[in-house]
Amino acid sequence: MNSDGVERSGLTRRNVLAGAALFGIGAGLDRILASDGDERSTSAEPDALGSAVPFYGAHQAGIATPQPEYLEFATFDVASKAADDLRSVLQKWTGATAILTKGGQYESPEGAAGGAPADPGEAIGIGPAQLTITIGFGPSLFRSAGEWRFGFGRRSPKALSPLPPFEGESLDPGRSGGDLCVQACAADPQVAFHAIHVFTRIASGIAALRWSQQGFGRTSSTSRDQLTPRNLMGFKDGTNNVRAEEDHEMDQHVWVQPGDGPAWMEGGTYMVVRRIQMLLDVWDATSLEGQERAVGRKKVSGAPLGQEDEYDPVDLEARRNGELAIPADAHIRLASPNLNEGQRILRRGFSFAEPSQAGSGQLDAGLFFISFQRDPERQFVPIQRRLAANDALSRHLLHTGSGIYACPPGVQPGGFIGEGLFV
Repeated sequence: MNSDGVERSGLTRRNVLAGAALFGIGAGLDRILASDGDERSTSAEPDALGSAVPFYGAHQAGIATPQPEYLEFATFDVASKAADDLRSVLQKWTGATAILTKGGQYESPEGAAGGAPADPGEAIGIGPAQLTITIGFGPSLFRSAGEWRFGFGRRSPKALSPLPPFEGESLDPGRSGGDLCVQACAADPQVAFHAIHVFTRIASGIAALRWSQQGFGRTSSTSRDQLTPRNLMGFKDGTNNVRAEEDHEMDQHVWVQPGDGPAWMEGGTYMVVRRIQMLLDVWDATSLEGQERAVGRKKVSGAPLGQEDEYDPVDLEARRNGELAIPADAHIRLASPNLNEGQRILRRGFSFAEPSQAGSGQLDAGLFFISFQRDPERQFVPIQRRLAANDALSRHLLHTGSGIYACPPGVQPGGFIGEGLFV
């Protein structure tokens, strides 16, 4: 192990799977890595696979809880016009989450005699695998084509306004938006997939899958116990992220507070997702110095330019040879809370890699950015506007998908996610 706790010797299962994803090899590679026993070899250590994250509580899990290595993100459009149908889906999703996060099956996988199994069964025997499921509501759930939906009237949170256009983005409508979103994170990719598979079956006939995104390898740390990971550009990512243990920072920047409005969102938060393709052919041809100046940090150590250690303070006034040590267009300068009235966001992104388009000559890989914030208009939007206009790193990125969602607070036994919306 090196000083970052990263295994350097040997062929690890995660390295093989990540490489397979990068070159478009299907998930069937899992079977190549299977053990000789009845149960397949899994993608994480046994203690991680046997560990369950509590579902019930003041906040939904998957926001401030420690971030595992795999993601299945999906959005759904609600076809039914009946509020009772929407309520039914949310109630069933909540019930399923309480079961799946303990490592159980939603219903008996054996099914009725002669009928299809009630549970697909692909996660049998794997364990809870730190599964968390986070549910959110998009702006279109409340208002679409100029009309209010489901009798919600003006219950839509003001902070849930659709994101404005940003300079240089090239959004694919097929990878953006959605009435509902589900974020499933786990220490095993098949456990995360199973959750979305179950949710899709539950919603059938009422809500249909709109788009989805897989992710591997977390690109930030949400707990002080986690080491800072690296993104696909090779840089440490999320060094100065908000941490779950910082209660004051979480209340100030992440959780919706009394008086923010509406009351049903108190204790919840707002999720922003961005599918960001990295233009790796251009990036790979950039000198090490050019890469470090674009980011504002040293590539190997993660230290801010002008400093020596990853966690040294980011000194935006430091100079080297009469020039700013951290360039004026460096990513960490423009994303700094100092330039955004002290506002911070909680990042919880993942890397992605998908089959490249034939003849493109480029890898379709990058960052599936996920952030949680108390008010996107005050936090995410100003930061992204500044980055899109001036960030040197943005020249190597292309935003291709986007979404914003209201994530209600957590629930207690007997309740369901979003129940306050129906009161």
